[in-house]
Formats: sequence, structure tokens, C-alpha cells
Amino acid sequence: MISSTDLDAGRTAVRDRRWSDAWELLSRVDGRNGLGAADLDLLGTAALLRGEPRACIEALTRAYSAHLAEDDPAGAARTAGWLALDLIEQGDFTNSLLWAARAMRIVGAMDEPGALAGFVRLAPAVGQLGSGNAADAVRAFEGILAIAEREGDGELAAMTRFGLGKSLIESGAVLEGLACLDRAMAAVAAGDLAPLPAGVIACAAVSDAFLAFDLERMAAWMDVLEGWCAQQPQLVAFSGQSRALRSALLIIHGAWAEASTAAELALARFRAGDYRAVWGAPYQHAELARLRGAFHSAEDSYRRAGESGWEPQPGLSLLHRALGRTERARDELRRSVAGADPATRRFLLPAVVEIEVAAGDHGAARRALEELEDASRRTPMPMLDALVAAAQARLLLAEGKAREAVQMAAAGAEGWDALGAPYEAARCRVLAGRALRAVGETGSADAEFAAARAVFLALGAEPALAELGEVVGGRRTGALTPRELEVLRLVSTGLTNRGIGAKLSLSEKTVARHVANIFGKLGLTSRAAATAYAYENGLV
Repeated sequence: MISSTDLDAGRTAVRDRRWSDAWELLSRVDGRNGLGAADLDLLGTAALLRGEPRACIEALTRAYSAHLAEDDPAGAARTAGWLALDLIEQGDFTNSLLWAARAMRIVGAMDEPGALAGFVRLAPAVGQLGSGNAADAVRAFEGILAIAEREGDGELAAMTRFGLGKSLIESGAVLEGLACLDRAMAAVAAGDLAPLPAGVIACAAVSDAFLAFDLERMAAWMDVLEGWCAQQPQLVAFSGQSRALRSALLIIHGAWAEASTAAELALARFRAGDYRAVWGAPYQHAELARLRGAFHSAEDSYRRAGESGWEPQPGLSLLHRALGRTERARDELRRSVAGADPATRRFLLPAVVEIEVAAGDHGAARRALEELEDASRRTPMPMLDALVAAAQARLLLAEGKAREAVQMAAAGAEGWDALGAPYEAARCRVLAGRALRAVGETGSADAEFAAARAVFLALGAEPALAELGEVVGGRRTGALTPRELEVLRLVSTGLTNRGIGAKLSLSEKTVARHVANIFGKLGLTSRAAATAYAYENGLV
């Protein structure tokens, strides 16, 4: 028989946030003796944070019944409310509605429900937001916040401000929404929240700051999130999502090696049970692969991100463009934008401008740019300003307005430099160089191209280098022999020289000579660049 000491150890593990220990200890006690309602609630929390979401739902379902059996309607209502919220997180909206209705029925029969009257309304409000009813969600969260403040429930107030902030951002009141998230994140930073609401708020707030182009808030909130995760070494839930968000920030700041490590860790934590990383982990892995020219890997990772139910945009469409599939890129991105919520739509607009320009539809590019400019006027952000300047330069250049394009490209480069974003700054310098060359200032153009090339080389941005090579005419295009074409195609699949030799019955030394000849004829410097070239020229 398990003694009370074992149960006490499980409870202590929960208090210490040792989630694996808590899960194992409480599960052991439950398997032999059964747990009471309160301890089943603890088991559900430990299961979820340990990366066992289904076990969490099972434990909380049993806890609900146990609370009713113990004549504890308040406990039953609270557990039902958490089940409704957890099921939304897991994508089960139908059962979430059922649990929310149970919670509200119980609270409706209570004489003085207190803050519970607000808590049980959270899941329906989140459901309204998820279904695109941002205005209704704002009103719902405002009503819950009034209850939380009247009852002096700080945790409910923080959770509600989080939902209200997201709803305001989606409805277009971005600055007001971010201010609400500021207050919710302050509660996380102060340690005033239980683990589950703290993790939900922190991860989503960082993501929302990114969608709003607010790098300053994203970085600050990222530090809070990572500090919170670090205090819980056995935490699985939120750990992968946290790594994926860090990878996104590192990509912007040009720390691609560190971003790659973070993306790999995000994938590992997803496999360990952090289902919240189901989109972010493979998406950030794909972004790095695309930027480096590992297009096979990028396409596979975008596909895995898409299996989550969320579209892997704008990265997938930018990959299609890099592979020469411009019409497909445009069609897929247009479809994504048409079905996106306002916050996501704003985030996609810079890619829309780039791809519409590449497709030659300047009218569509202009409409997207005007929408982006309007967002910048209503919600001024340094990153958004830099994106607008770059998009303006790209379209002006395509329209033959080179003089104006020079000014906007310079403004874009300056803005990205101020943000510490070398890759995007270098892309603006390429635009500036093209515009300068168009107005006859070849010396200044060459200087811009040289500065951009140095950045691309340092980052390993092979597709950008290849595109720059085409712009400046630096790529040698000597004809490849049939055997060299075979070797190039196999290089693009990721095979080593030894693997290629086995395929073609050649020695490794002979393959190495062919690879060297290919690099020399095409002006390439790496296998990633060769892969990009093969894709761009329809060789695979």
C-alpha cells in the first residue's frame, strides 16, 4: 500500500513545479488507492505540464465527478471551466462548449459564486475570439474583467486582460491591446499566476507582439517567458513553443546558428509532448532552411507545419517564389490573406507586396502596400516602418521610379540597421543598388551590392547571394556536361560525394572534381548554393 508520505511527496512536487516527479508520484498513488477531487486536479495540471494532454483531460474529467460526489459545486465548476479552456487549447471546440455549459449551469445555481461567475465565462469568450467575433469577444472579456476587479481576483484579472488584449489587437486596436497584454505579462513576471495561465499568457503574448511587429515588447516578454521556463526544468508544455519563438527573434537579428539550435530544440520539445509547438517548431525550422537554400528541407518542414491546421505562411509562398513558382506563390498567399484574421493579414502583407511585384501585378502590390501603410499610420512600430519602406522601394523600382526607390530603400536599410536586423537591411541595400544603377550611379550601386554581399556571405544566405549574383552579373554560366548535370541534381538531394559516387558508380575523388567544376562554371561557393541553383533552373 502507498503511504500518505507518497501522496505528500506528489503534492510537494507540484508546489515545487517538478512536473515529471509530480506526474509519476500522483499517478502511482492514483493507480493503487485512487485520488480525491483536489488531488486529481493536481494530477491533471502535472499531466498537462509534463506533456500528457490527454491524460490531463482524463484526470480533470474524473476530478469533476469527484467534486460533485463530494458535494463541492465550486470545485466542480472550476474544474469544468479549466476543462473548457484546455480543450480549446487542444482544438476540441465541441467538447469545450459542453464543459463550459456545465460550469455555467453549476455557477448559475449558486447564491454567491464570486469570481467563479467570471471564470466560467472565459472559455466561451475565447471561443468567440477564435471564431472571428473580435468585437463580441471584447465585450465578453470586459464583462469578466469587471467581475474580477469587483471580487479582487488578480489571477482572473490577468487572464481576462490577456483575452481582452488579444481581442483588441484582432479588432484593430493594436496599441490598446498591447497595453492590456503589458498588464497580463506584469503578473506573469511577478509570479502572481498559477503555472498554466502563466504559460498560456507568456507564449501567446510573445507571439502577438511578433505579429504586431513590436520587436521591443517581443524581446522583453521573451526574456520573461524563458526565465519562467528555466525555473521549471521538468516542464514540457510551453518549452517547445518558447524555443520556436526565440528562433524567430534570432533569425531577425541575424544569429542564424543560434536560431537553428533553438529550432531544433523546439522540434525536440514538440516530440517530447509540447503540442503547442506543433506549428511554430517546424515553421521556424523551415524558415532557416529557406533562407539558407536548403529548399528540400524547407518544403518538408513547411508541410509539417501545415499539418497543424494553420497555414505555413508567408514562408511557404516565399519558398515557391524562390523556386520560380511565382503563380503558385501568389495564388496560395492570396488565399491565405483572404481567410486571415486582421492581425495575421497585416503580418502577411509585406510578402504580398514582394510576390505581387514578382508576378508583375503592380496594382495588387499597390493595394497591399496601401493597406500596410495604413496599418503603420495607426500603429507606428519601427519594424513596421522598415517593412513599409522596403515594400515601397520594391514597388517603386518595379514601376520605373528609381529616384524615389533609392530614398525608400535607404530608409528601409537604416530602419533595419537600427533594429539589428542585418539580413533585411542587406536586402534593402540590394534594392538601393538596383535603383542607383538605374539612375546611372554605378559606383554607389556597387558599394551597396558589396555591403549586401558581405552580409549574405556571413549569414550563409545562399539564395540571396544567388539572386545578387544575377543582379550584378557575377555568375559565370559555362555549360555543364551531362555528367555534371547528373552530379548537380544529386547534390541538390543532399547526398554526400561518397553517396553520389555510389549512385553513379564513380570514385569519391571523381565526384569531388565534378563538384569543383560545377562550382567554377556557375560561380557558386557551396552545396546549398548549388541546390538553390538547381531548383531555380528547373533541374530537379
